[in-house]
Amino acid sequence: MADPSYIVDGVLEDGEAWVGISTATPSSADVSFVSTDDGQVGDFSQYMDLVIISYCRSAAAGSWKDITLQFNNDTGSNYSAQDLYGNGTSVGAQRTNPTSTGLAYISGSDSTANVFSAVIHNIFDINSGKWKSLTVQSAGESSNPDTAWMEAGIWKSQAAITEIDVKAGGTFAAGSMISLFGILPRMVA
Repeated sequence: MADPSYIVDGVLEDGEAWVGISTATPSSADVSFVSTDDGQVGDFSQYMDLVIISYCRSAAAGSWKDITLQFNNDTGSNYSAQDLYGNGTSVGAQRTNPTSTGLAYISGSDSTANVFSAVIHNIFDINSGKWKSLTVQSAGESSNPDTAWMEAGIWKSQAAITEIDVKAGGTFAAGSMISLFGILPRMVA
């Protein structure tokens, strides 16, 4: 088995801690990232954290649509979240106990044409024996009105994360891009 590109002659280079794992340009309802379990770049077991950066829009009708995450094909009510949001006129907060986490709003097809939302999911300590926590930040423009969103979420499982399903409210619009990055543990002082 060959070493991943960030290992040179068997030594982890002290460079970027971020490793690009995969990028999807979806035109469907879901995007799945699955661990390769082969010691290569796509093997989630070597990372401390994962980060998903999305530049996306939903093709479904409406000003706003949801984007959410599910881990390891868990569709049960094993998630919890606290949300804060604002649109310049009003603010809100809510607690949810849904069948997914990582909620953010993305522009829907009724939003201003060609406007995409930015979403950052930070998923922490993915291989620990603890419940998994994450944060979400998103911002998007819509005609009804522009919204900024933040969430702190939990997946109530001690299992290592081996699959992440990114789900859109409807289907992702053409031009959407979702990138997954792994954060390596710091190996040098």
